[in-house]
Amino acid sequence: MNIFRIKLLLLFVFLGLNQGFSQTYKFKTTGLSVSVKGTNGKFGDWSPIKPVSIIVNLDTKKNRIAIYSEVIQLFEIVEYSPTEESKTDLIYGFVCKDNSGEDCMLSFITRKNQNNIQQLYVKYADRVLVYNIVNFK
Repeated sequence: MNIFRIKLLLLFVFLGLNQGFSQTYKFKTTGLSVSVKGTNGKFGDWSPIKPVSIIVNLDTKKNRIAIYSEVIQLFEIVEYSPTEESKTDLIYGFVCKDNSGEDCMLSFITRKNQNNIQQLYVKYADRVLVYNIVNFK
């Protein structure tokens, strides 16, 4: 019986600490570019960067990423991908489902060799959107 109580106590402590580490991150977009997959199965050229000012919210407590564009884009985080780091990039990836249930991959990337420019990639099977972002205070 004591072992059961200890395990139960440890479970509550773990769940409490896990919730304590959840955070919310806010970003503001400065530009948007899009690439679409062509009939040949390859992605085409990127569109010219369009200036946009949109708030992006990454909420690890709710397992959600929200892009507050004209039509709000909500992404449920299904899986947190391992952080990837190379000489040129730092990547935080998330496997997600959007508002309509479509699978996609979101990646927050810091380009180390480009003055630490931050970008958010929203990648679907047939299209990719890239937002240039800055931290929002």
